Amino acid sequence: MRERLARARLYLLATTSVARLPLVEAVAAAIDGGVDVVQLREKTMPDGPFLELADDLNLLCAARDVVFIVNDRLEAARLVGAHGVHLGQDDLSVAEARRALGPDGLVGVSTHDAAELAAALADRADYVGVGSVFATSTKGRDVPVSGAAALAPLAARAEMAGVPAFAIGGITNENVREVTAAGFRRVAVCAGVLATDDPKAAARAFVECLR
Repeated sequence: MRERLARARLYLLATTSVARLPLVEAVAAAIDGGVDVVQLREKTMPDGPFLELADDLNLLCAARDVVFIVNDRLEAARLVGAHGVHLGQDDLSVAEARRALGPDGLVGVSTHDAAELAAALADRADYVGVGSVFATSTKGRDVPVSGAAALAPLAARAEMAGVPAFAIGGITNENVREVTAAGFRRVAVCAGVLATDDPKAAARAFVECLR
């Protein structure tokens, strides 16, 4: 899946509270529109329902040859056979996650500045999220909003090191051109796809902007 990740352009953060359609249905449509990576991000969902949802999404992504990532919950990622886990700055280390997942497990890290990016690269993260580009309401805590122009050099540094870097934070079809114009090649989105009546069309529009 590392080769699939290296080619990825559009990364979807799957969150039930944002989706206008049932989440699995919405994610399936978004994949049809061109999503390459799906991350299940449910900070407060109880373990039982979370595992059921993770299993459903894992099966969907496996059938469509899409990378499936679980946010934070390492044990859940292992139980359902996800391709990897995504870590925040307050979570366990990349090395700890990789020991638990095995050598084939993917580990991504959220980064917000040069120091965090340097640490993620030193820890050999498989990919990074770089943000927040715009203000977003999907984070459980405040994160700095730095803008695409300020963050694009961090993404370029990661890409030069062979680590895919996804712009993240409030990216929509209305502002994605600003992100790509700054130099980003990849974006992570949530409401820009899931909060629409047609996730397939929304995803396809992002893909056109990322060509």
